[in-house]
Amino acid sequence: MQNILVPVDFSKDSMNALDHAVYLANIMQKSVKIIHVRKDKNYDDPFVIQGRDKAYKKTTEDFCDEIINEYRPKYKAKGTFDYVVKEGKIYKGITEQAERDKSLMIMMGTHGVSGFEEFWVGSNAYRVVCKAPCPVYTVRNGYKSKSIKKIVLPIDAVRETRMKIPFTAELATFTGAEVHVIAVRETNRRDIILRLEKYAEQAEEYLKNRNIRVVKDSFKGSDVSDLTIAYAVHNHASLISIVSNQRGTPINLSISTTAQEMVNHSPIPILSIHPSYSSFKG
Repeated sequence: MQNILVPVDFSKDSMNALDHAVYLANIMQKSVKIIHVRKDKNYDDPFVIQGRDKAYKKTTEDFCDEIINEYRPKYKAKGTFDYVVKEGKIYKGITEQAERDKSLMIMMGTHGVSGFEEFWVGSNAYRVVCKAPCPVYTVRNGYKSKSIKKIVLPIDAVRETRMKIPFTAELATFTGAEVHVIAVRETNRRDIILRLEKYAEQAEEYLKNRNIRVVKDSFKGSDVSDLTIAYAVHNHASLISIVSNQRGTPINLSISTTAQEMVNHSPIPILSIHPSYSSFKG
């Protein structure tokens, strides 16, 4: 049985992500695996609690055991609910585990960034989105609603925009969500408009053929990411599904500025799907 992989650093961000992962795993009948990546096997210093008379120390494994014991009663699926502890680079440990397990998705908590950190330099979340072998579901700390009732599916003029449709359809089928297909653009070029109309119609047909409720619309604005987020917030969406359009070489990958801004700034969870994850034939 495939799992939902949840990176945990014991912060509120990651524990909120675990709540969302357990909820989805129960609906989709998937296993849940927690992963904690530490710098090395001796890196347990943050877990030393100084008492009045002496220090009490808990290992990483102690904390993971406590989380498993706390969350196991909430897990209702028939798969496994366990954890693994790795040493090394955080993003590498996460993506390699997802590859090894053939994970359905990675559910990752994030607090967002601003100022000089806006472009996620050195961020583990950014690197996971770039290099993950499966979709990455990022959820902002403070976003508590776990049910998925509306999914916003922005369609742009890039051919790969359609690659997110099959997985989004699968998720919508399990959750009973309504999918909002929105064609978004920053130009009035006729060729772009015609291409967007074609892609949006293909997406609508694909979803309706799977008995998924669809709302279709189109918008023009000065910034695609802001336009999409504003639409999602206004329509009380539960999730925005995007393609993390990759740039660069396999060794030095980055995601598109639009995808980056979406994950950074959206108060609504983002599902980022690699362009090569699945094929779409429209």
